[in-house]
This record gives sequence, C-alpha cells and structure tokens, in this order.
Amino acid sequence: MNVSFILILLLFGAIVTYFSGDKWAKIVAFAFSLASVAGSLYILNQHNAGINTGFVANWISNPNLFIALKVDGLSLAMILLTTALTSIIVYSSFGNEYKNSKSFYALVLFMSFAMIGTFLSADAFLYYIFWELSLIPIYFIALIWGNGDAEDRKKAVIKFFIYTLAGSLFMLVAFIYLFQKAGSLMIGDLYQIHLTEQEQLWIFLALFLAYAIKIPIIPFHTWQANVYQKAPAVGTMLLSGIMLKMGLYSVLRWQLPIAPVAAKMYMNVFIALSVAGVVYGSIVALKQRNIKKLLAYSSLAHVGLIAAGAYTLTLDGLRGAVLQMIAHGFVVVGLFFAVEVIERRFKTQEISEMGGIRIQDNKFASMFMIVMLASVALPSTFNFVGEFTLLYSLYSANIWFSVIAGTTIILGAIYMLKMFQHVMLGDANTKVFNPITVNETLVFVVIIAVLLFFGLYPKPINDMITPALQEILIKINKQ
Repeated sequence: MNVSFILILLLFGAIVTYFSGDKWAKIVAFAFSLASVAGSLYILNQHNAGINTGFVANWISNPNLFIALKVDGLSLAMILLTTALTSIIVYSSFGNEYKNSKSFYALVLFMSFAMIGTFLSADAFLYYIFWELSLIPIYFIALIWGNGDAEDRKKAVIKFFIYTLAGSLFMLVAFIYLFQKAGSLMIGDLYQIHLTEQEQLWIFLALFLAYAIKIPIIPFHTWQANVYQKAPAVGTMLLSGIMLKMGLYSVLRWQLPIAPVAAKMYMNVFIALSVAGVVYGSIVALKQRNIKKLLAYSSLAHVGLIAAGAYTLTLDGLRGAVLQMIAHGFVVVGLFFAVEVIERRFKTQEISEMGGIRIQDNKFASMFMIVMLASVALPSTFNFVGEFTLLYSLYSANIWFSVIAGTTIILGAIYMLKMFQHVMLGDANTKVFNPITVNETLVFVVIIAVLLFFGLYPKPINDMITPALQEILIKINKQ
C-alpha cells in the first residue's frame, strides 16, 4: 500500500459522508477519520521497515507535471498530526447539532484530504492545487456554520480568503519562474537549480508572502483573530491545529532549500520579524476580553516562535519547529475545545460572563488546567520540549533573540493564568454548568495523554523527523 491510499480514503469518505444523510453523517465521518489514522500508522510502519510508500505517476506531458507524493519523516509527522487531530475534532463535535450536517462533515474530511495532499506533494503544481483546495472547505465551514452576526462573519471570512489567495498567487508566480529555469516542478529538480542571489531573494520573498499569511507572521496576521472568533469550534480547531502548519511545513520543505542563499543573507531579518510576533501576540492577548480572541493571539505568539526557530537554519531550530508544530496542534485544539464546552453551557465567549466553573465541575477545571499549563510549556509537557529546543536554537543564533522570544513563557503564563482565574475560579456562576459528558471527557483524556507522553518521551518523534531535517540542511548548506 502506498500513501495515496490515505488521500483516496479521505476523498471517498467525504463523498460517502455527504450521501449518508444528516442522521449518519457524523458517525460516517468519524469512521473514515479513524480509518485514516490506521492508514497513517500502517504507512509509518512501512516507512520504519525501509519500504518506500511514496507515489509517482505521469500526469501532464506538456508541461511536464507529475502526481508525486513524497514520504519521509517530516511529511509522516504532518500526516499523523492531521489524521489524529481530524479524528479528535470530528469526535469533539458530537455535542453539537449542525444544520445540513452531511455537508458540514463532508467538508471537514475534504479539508483533511487537501491538507494531507499539501504535506505529501513533491511536484510544485500538485502542491499548489492542494494548497488552494484547502481554502474552499474552511471558507464554507466558517461562513455557513460560524458564530455571531452573519454580516460580520462574512466580512471576516472573505478577508481571510482574499488574503490567503493573494499570497498564494505570489507563490504561483515563483513556481512559474522556477519551471522556466528547470523545465520541471519536481521538488528534487527545484532543489538543484542554481539561482543568483537576486533571483533567490525574489523567490524567497514570493514564497514568504504565501507562508507568512497562512502561519500567520506579523504584519500579515490581521485576518486571524476575527476568523478564529467567528468560525465554529470545528473550523477554529482545523485552522489553528492543522492549517497554519501548512505554512510552517512549507518553509522547511520548499522555501529554505530552494532559496538557501537568501535565507542565510536575511536570516536575522526574518527571525526578528518572527520574534516580534511572539512579543506582539503575547501583549495583545493580555488585553483580550473574548476568550477565543485571547487564544488566537496566544497562537500567534507560539507560531512566531516556531517560525523564528525554523529561520535559524540549524538542526535544533528545524527539529524544535516540527516538535512544537505537533505539540501546538494538540494543545490549541484542547484549548479551543474547552472554550466550546463552556460555550455550549454559558452561550458566551466573553470572559467577564464566566467564572465559578470549578465549583460546579472540578473534573473539567482540572483537565482544562493541564492543557493550559501545557500551553505555557510546563516541564514534562510536550510543549516544553519544543519551546526549549527552539529557544536553544535562537540562543545559538543570537542571545538577544532567545531572551526576547523567551518572554512568551513569562507573558504566556500571565495571560493564561489570568484567564484561568477569571473563567474557572471565583464564586459559583448564576448560570448552570452541567458536568462534562463522557464524550467530552474522552477528548480531553486523549489530548492530555499525548501531551504528557511525548513531554516525557519525545524520542519516537525525534527519531522519525531528524533524518529528513538533516537532508534539508544538507541541501541548504550546499549553496
């Protein structure tokens, strides 16, 4: 079995989910998402056994394009993250009722299909198609099933769509130019092109625009908070947990190896820009009164740190970036799910209207606290492993980058603990907080188990991703 099976499974699952009807849609979607997890684990087992599970087939002869899927430790890590979180996200939605749920869950599976295609593509044109395809389902999920005033929601979603599409067009122009130079869009051929410093700079900047908007990195972040707030919980979790990782992954897979000279020349500029996002996101999060916006700016700070580590062009920086991508995916899904649990009961996202939840449900408060502490990188949690590695890589580049980026730990602890105090502690709320259900508890248990297990034993992921990252560094350092 090759890796194309996972893509076919998810695409077929989206179709079957749509035709299963509203009554069975969520069950069918969850079954296919679990099947994709099983398929991913099987591919991992084959990869560990030294079996090539990639796929290459001729697609278009003129121009010369391929359906090419590359499997290495880096892409495998992203596939496992996507399939695992898709299953958790679908299951977490069982407590909600969605109008036209067959379309809703079909779009979720289709989005997972497109994101995995982005992580696997080894032909730039195929990669671009999957990159754009992932926009379509999240646009409709946020627009149709989102929160708040319909007009405000429409403005936020259209802004996100236009921003992301505009950035992607710069990436497309870069690929067209590279095709003229190489006569191919296969990633291996693009790595071999010898570009002048000026050419590399323009290619680097064109790709940077696409990735900086998707991640996002300031000042390209202005779409994020409103979309996170307006999207339904499932949409917010897909965006923050998986979709933004497409940009971070692409920095490692496409941007740095294709334009390594530009990356080295302007390394400090892009690290500084990413670190600025860490400080900015943390400070703005301190001022938020809407809990989803607070978490959106918290996410901005964390992904800024990930991008900064990637741009150090060191093995520790790249490895820390991947580790933190995975850890951030699980913790941010856990945090947004906690918000969804509260919103189901209190019908609000305003922190001032919460409080006293611990008195009514101590179990939920305890699980929320564990996920919250993981987000501020408490030792023994997965996020600590990633953040420590990233800060170490920044220290190697410049001690001041590490010192400034380290404020994310201090500021993060302040705004997260302050949020926890206002949301969970205090006198009992006049609104009734019904105890969390078995299904809701199971979501938290799975997320917490991942965060604690890999916080104490990250070796399996380290061993999986390191060879692929070493190959990328070799390509970067050739020029």
